[in-house]
Amino acid sequence: MATHTEQLSHRKKSALWDWLTTVDHKKIAILYCLAGLFFFILGGIEAVLIRIQLLYPEFSFVSAQTFNELITMHGTTMIFLAAMPIFLGLMNAVVPLQIGARDVAFPFMNALGLWLFIFGGLLLNMSWFLGGAPDAGWTAYAPLSTDYAGTSGMDYYVLGLQIAGFGTLMGGINFLVTVINMRAPGMSFMRMPMFTWASFITSALILFAFPPLTIGFFLLMFDRFFGSNFFVADAGGNVIVWEHIFWIFGHPEVYILILPAFGILSEVIPTFSRKRLFGYSAMVFATALIAFLGFMVWAHHMFTTGLGPVANSIFAIATMTIAIPTGVKIFNWLFTMWGGQLRFPTANLWAVGFIPSFLIGGMTGIMLSVAPADYQYHDTYFVVAHFHYVIVGGSVFGIFAGLYYWWPRMFSKTLNETLGKWHFWTFFIGFHFTFFPQHFLGLMGMPRRVFTYLSGQNLEAGNFVSTIGAFLMGVGTIIFIVNIIMTQSKKEVAAYDPWDGRTLEWAIPIPTPEYNFAQLPLVKGLDAFWIEKMNGNKVMTPAEPLDDVHMPNGSILPLLMSLSFFVAAFGFIFDVLFVAILGLASFFFCMLLRSVIDDHGYHIHKEELIPVENKGGKA
Repeated sequence: MATHTEQLSHRKKSALWDWLTTVDHKKIAILYCLAGLFFFILGGIEAVLIRIQLLYPEFSFVSAQTFNELITMHGTTMIFLAAMPIFLGLMNAVVPLQIGARDVAFPFMNALGLWLFIFGGLLLNMSWFLGGAPDAGWTAYAPLSTDYAGTSGMDYYVLGLQIAGFGTLMGGINFLVTVINMRAPGMSFMRMPMFTWASFITSALILFAFPPLTIGFFLLMFDRFFGSNFFVADAGGNVIVWEHIFWIFGHPEVYILILPAFGILSEVIPTFSRKRLFGYSAMVFATALIAFLGFMVWAHHMFTTGLGPVANSIFAIATMTIAIPTGVKIFNWLFTMWGGQLRFPTANLWAVGFIPSFLIGGMTGIMLSVAPADYQYHDTYFVVAHFHYVIVGGSVFGIFAGLYYWWPRMFSKTLNETLGKWHFWTFFIGFHFTFFPQHFLGLMGMPRRVFTYLSGQNLEAGNFVSTIGAFLMGVGTIIFIVNIIMTQSKKEVAAYDPWDGRTLEWAIPIPTPEYNFAQLPLVKGLDAFWIEKMNGNKVMTPAEPLDDVHMPNGSILPLLMSLSFFVAAFGFIFDVLFVAILGLASFFFCMLLRSVIDDHGYHIHKEELIPVENKGGKA
C-alpha cells in the first residue's frame, strides 16, 4: 500500500504530464472527444470541398485525383476517426458512473487504446503532406487498393487504420469486462441504464467485427508490402473476397455507430419527459436483436456482384427484418414522450430531431434491401443520401444530444442554450438541404464517386441546394465550437444534477471526484437515482462503509507504445527496414517494462474523502 505521502506526491505532477500519463477514464473520455472533434472538423472541411466541386456542372475547383482523395479521406475520417471515437469518449465518461464503478476494468489498456487511435489517425492524415492521400474510396476495394501506380496513400490507409483499429478493439474488450464485473451491488443486468446496455452490446459488436477487418488489413498489407496476391486477380487472387471481409466488418460497423446513439436517446428523452422509459425490456431485447441481425446482412452491400438469386433473397429478407426491432425503439421513444412533462433544451432538440431524420434513412434502407431495386439504386447518389441520413441523421445527432446532455458531467459546465439552439437549427436545416435532394439526384441517375457532371441533365438545382446545405452545416459546427470556447472560458460551475437526472452519473458531486464514488451505491431498481429522490433521499444509499479507495497509477507507457507503432509504420511505408525494426523493438521493450515492473497503484485514505464529499455538490 502506498503511503499518504506517496499519494500526495502523485498529485504533484504537472498538468501536461498528468494528461499524457493519465489512465483515468474521465480524462481519457475528454481526450477521445477532443481528438474525435478535431477529426470531425477535418472530415467536415473535406466534405465542404467535395460539395464546392459539385456546386456547378463541369466545375474544376479540384482535380479528379484530389476529389478521389477527398472522398476517401472524408469517409474514412468520419467513420473511423470521428464518430466512433466520440462514442468511445462518451462511453468512458458515462458507463463507469452509470454502473456505480470507480473505474474501468483495465485502466492501462484503456489509455493504450486511446493513444493507438490518436497516432493511427495522425498517421492516416499525414498522408496529405507525405506522399499523397489514399484515393481508393473508404471501402478500399481491390484492385484500386492494391494498385501501385498511384501514390503511397493506401499504405497510410492500411497502417493508420490498423493501428487505430487495435485501439478500438481494446476499448470494446474493456467495456465488456467492465460492465460484466464492475456493476454496483444491486445493479442486475435488467437494471442497467439503456446507454450502458447499448455500450455493452456495441462492445460485443466491436469484439466480433474488428478481427475480420484486422485480418483483411493484414492481407492487404502483405499484398502491398510483400508481394502476396490475395486480392490480385491476375495472379490467382480474388477481389470479391476483400468485399466479403470488408462488409463482414462494415455492416456491423453501421450498428457500432448507431446503437450508442439509440442508448443516448433512451437517456435523454425520459429525463426531459420526466417519465420512465417506455418498454425498457423490449428496448433491451430490440437492441440485442438489431446487433445480431446486423451481422447477418453484410452481403446486401454486394447484391450486384453476382451472388445469385438465392443468396440475394436470403440477405434481402434478413435486412428487412431489422426494421422490426428498430420500429419498436422508435415507438417506445414516442410513447415515452406521450403524456410526459416535456422540456426542450438543446439535448432534447437533438434527440427529437433524430427520430424523423433517422426514420427517413431507415425507410430508404428498406428500399435498398430489395435486391432487384438495388440494381437500379446501386452506385447512385440515392445510396449516398441513405447512408448520410443514417450516419449523420442518426449517429451525429445522437452524439450532439449526448454532448449537450453530459457536458456538465464531463466538463463541470453547461453549454450555452441559446447558442446550442442556433447550432441545432442551422445544422438540422442544413442537413436536410444537403442530403434530401440527393435521393432525387440518385433516382435521376447521378452516379456516386464522380468528380463532376454534365450540364443539361437536370442535376444542377439539386447539387446547388445540396452544397448550400453543406455550408449551413458548417455554420452550425462553427457555432458549436464558439459555444465550447465561450462556455469553457467562463468560471460558472454547472449546477448539481442540472437536468433532474434519473441515473447514477448524476448522484455524485460536480466536478466528478477522481474516485467517482466514495462509497459504492446500493441500487434498488431501474433509474436508481430517481428512486432515491422519490423516496426523499438526496444521495444514494451506500452499499459499503467508508474506507480507503484504491486507484491505479498513471503511466507514460501507453503513449510510448503507440508512438513506437507510429514510427514502425513510417519504416514500412518508406521501406526503411531499420526504422521499422526500431519502432517494433521499442514497442516490445515497453511491453517488457510493463511486465516486469510491479505497480500496485495507490490509495486515497478515507480521511481525505470526507472533506471532498462534504464540499462536493451533494444537496
